[in-house]
Amino acid sequence: MTLQLQNITQQFKDGDDTLTVVQDLNFEVNKGELVAIIGPSGCGKSTVLSIAGALQTPTSGDVLINGENITHYGKNDLADVRLKNIGYIFQASNLVPFLTVKDQLKVVADLNGTWDEARADELLESVGMNDRKKQHIQHLSGGEKQRVAIARAFMNDPDLILADEPTAALDSNRSDEIVALIAHEVHERNKAAVIVTHDESILHYCDIIYEMNDGKLVRH
Repeated sequence: MTLQLQNITQQFKDGDDTLTVVQDLNFEVNKGELVAIIGPSGCGKSTVLSIAGALQTPTSGDVLINGENITHYGKNDLADVRLKNIGYIFQASNLVPFLTVKDQLKVVADLNGTWDEARADELLESVGMNDRKKQHIQHLSGGEKQRVAIARAFMNDPDLILADEPTAALDSNRSDEIVALIAHEVHERNKAAVIVTHDESILHYCDIIYEMNDGKLVRH
């Protein structure tokens, strides 16, 4: 099991009140699976993704990646987990301004001390961007930026890919194209992946679908 969330509860203070966003949630993802989490804005699905991605610490419960419990890791160890074990694809691509396409991949690999130019070229080729590897980001379309973000997410060969509303800024044709590409890369490279989305038109690419309901995930 690549990702396991066990009895996760997440609460936030709202003045004198306590707001429970996630309640006693259990969830798991295996290698080779693209799992979707759907639900309306504000239902807590992005909170689940943040907990899975070691960006938030749950109020209670355990987060396991490759069987290792990371829940009580310190900041440096969590940063190491994020760098080596998790690839992120965000709604706004979060690419570094003024860098070239290829340098977007080099940045994350250099942080990990694992720069491999041949691997970068192969990833860019797989997402259809190798012929634009010398282009600067400001010259790319939204769909092209997301293609680069997908390649970057796979650069350090992580076991887990997390995508938070990766198509929200794209039109329907581009949305379909991007999720098809994510699904292909996940299955081709045997990665575990979770995509949070409110776009039900792309769900046919996903292997398993969950809906966020009253702080828990209900499988479709």
